[in-house]
Amino acid sequence: AGLQALIDEGCWDTQNDIAEAYTAWSGWAYGKNPEGIAEHKLFEKRLTKIQAIVQNQDNREHDLLDSDDYYQFEGGLAAAVKHARNGVSPSIYHNDHSNPSNPKIRSLQEEISRVIRGRATNPKWIKGVMRHGYKGAFEIAATLDYLFAFAATTNAVKNYHFDQLFEAYFEDNDVREFIGRANPYALKEMAARFREAVDRGLWQPRSNHYSSVLSEILEIPTKGNMP
Repeated sequence: AGLQALIDEGCWDTQNDIAEAYTAWSGWAYGKNPEGIAEHKLFEKRLTKIQAIVQNQDNREHDLLDSDDYYQFEGGLAAAVKHARNGVSPSIYHNDHSNPSNPKIRSLQEEISRVIRGRATNPKWIKGVMRHGYKGAFEIAATLDYLFAFAATTNAVKNYHFDQLFEAYFEDNDVREFIGRANPYALKEMAARFREAVDRGLWQPRSNHYSSVLSEILEIPTKGNMP
């Protein structure tokens, strides 16, 4: 979808930049004979007709905040549709089809809230990944990255979503110390990501001392062990 480097490196100014990148990467036609024919105008025309985006997930082995695929395709398409429709956002649904006889239909915002409560800020999950040292800290940092990416591409991420991750990862001294010890680079990247969310207007923190916490982390020299 062409969004990973864009998000990772911060090489965008507005959501329209993300939408244009998605359209540029996705506007190619394939069929019985054509292979990779540029049809960007046709793709843009189709985008103007989209009213709802539906992402069906047929397993429970992962969730939308532990893989970049979800924000790139689900979020990228949402940004592209909004751009094509002159600022009108589509409805977005992230459905659970892991049990085909009893599918669960949820909005993207509902699914993000469910994953944050059930996994991302769940003390049992955090305690579990802490047993994995460097990789566990990486998984915590990746969760924040993917939430940020959904905030950049959709309207489904709210202030309280970021607040919940900040409280679980940075306001809990044990968790924060673990990340800094096991993967100091991840700790700094997380602090930079929280700050970027504020700077881009994606997050208005509830905490009054968030800025001092982030500044303290970003000023710490990185001397941790790497695998």
